Amino acid sequence: MQPLKKEDINQEVFDLYDDYAHNKLNRRQFVEKLSIYAIGGLTVGSLLSFMSPDYVNTLLVATDDPRINSDYIKYDSPKGGGSIKALLSIPKDLSGKLPGVIVVHENRGLNPYIEDVGRQTALHGFISIAPDALTPLGGYPGNDDDGREMQKKRNSNEMLEDFIAAFDYLKNHKNCNGKIGVVGFCFGGGIANKMAVNVPELKAAVPFYGGQPTAEETAKIKASLLIHYAALDTRVNEGWPAYETALKANKVEYTTHFYEGVNHGFHNTTTPRYDKAAAELAWQRTIAFFREKLV
Repeated sequence: MQPLKKEDINQEVFDLYDDYAHNKLNRRQFVEKLSIYAIGGLTVGSLLSFMSPDYVNTLLVATDDPRINSDYIKYDSPKGGGSIKALLSIPKDLSGKLPGVIVVHENRGLNPYIEDVGRQTALHGFISIAPDALTPLGGYPGNDDDGREMQKKRNSNEMLEDFIAAFDYLKNHKNCNGKIGVVGFCFGGGIANKMAVNVPELKAAVPFYGGQPTAEETAKIKASLLIHYAALDTRVNEGWPAYETALKANKVEYTTHFYEGVNHGFHNTTTPRYDKAAAELAWQRTIAFFREKLV
């Protein structure tokens, strides 16, 4: 049998995976519903394998890339989870102080994909910090299914405090110029929006398909926003009209892009929801935005 391709898969399978990835279905329910699409030579096992992340062959920056120093550190989050583990990545050709970027993971902890985004960010001339909100529970467990279950056990406000504490860590880092932005994906996109609400000193926020703040919260935003949405992501996108109204009413500086024909998670290189063209364009826009607002 030929390897599966994204175009071979019914859109409803991607929608089911989205429900599963966001805890609307447990694994048993996901498998049961997936069986409807196992027809002909297509098995449930092959669909499961195809939809699962590939962390071996998809990363864009080697963990030992010679152009950056990338190491795990611990920082204090007194209002959150205490001592938090994070991947700190710094360009080796450091020339003066650099701006900082916080990279916020999805709803499953600091997995290899998010670490890869942290390294990518550093290659573009930023000091990046990618925290693991699962640290108080032992850290990312090595697979996304267990990571999602673990993250559900943490208090959402305390997790937000962990990322705000990462902002404080970068602000005080000897190699940081004090201009800091945040980029986040899924859960992390929601955190990016919340940090814009709660951190007046934040200069720039880039939420990828993230949940939106309330109108009252939006009124507090001082940062500039670059917002990325997947056009097929009806679950998240339904919150955009109200958010846009609030942004306009409060004269918040923002730019929004909808990427046609792509699913939630389109930036994630490790799953079949990845869309190379949309992901690369969104990332180019993100780096250009950070250079404009932070450098």
